Amino acid sequence: MPDSKKILIIDDETDLCLLLKEYFLRKSYEVIISHTLKDGGVQLSSHRPDILFLDNNLPDGTGWQNAPSYAASYPNTYIVLISAFHPSLPEMPANAKYRVIEKPIGMADLDKQFSGF
Repeated sequence: MPDSKKILIIDDETDLCLLLKEYFLRKSYEVIISHTLKDGGVQLSSHRPDILFLDNNLPDGTGWQNAPSYAASYPNTYIVLISAFHPSLPEMPANAKYRVIEKPIGMADLDKQFSGF
């Protein structure tokens, strides 16, 4: 799928990752999944996705703390911060493209959020 958009999901909840993957595969996206920050950083660097879903509470750290540096390093990547615990938003660069989606994530919400992406 060379012309398809790429999505990277960094989240340790396997079921959520699989649901998001199936949802976006049906919409012809290429989907990469990572369950840790360490691996997610490697995947981000190598795949340079169009969209990054970034969970906050991960086994090896707090995902949202990395969001500002990811936004600065990958300005073309749209970052979707996801969490069920309502943490404080990180201070994002002024030109960052991002939004927050609270868990649980509904497929109807995704349709609204990404219909024109």
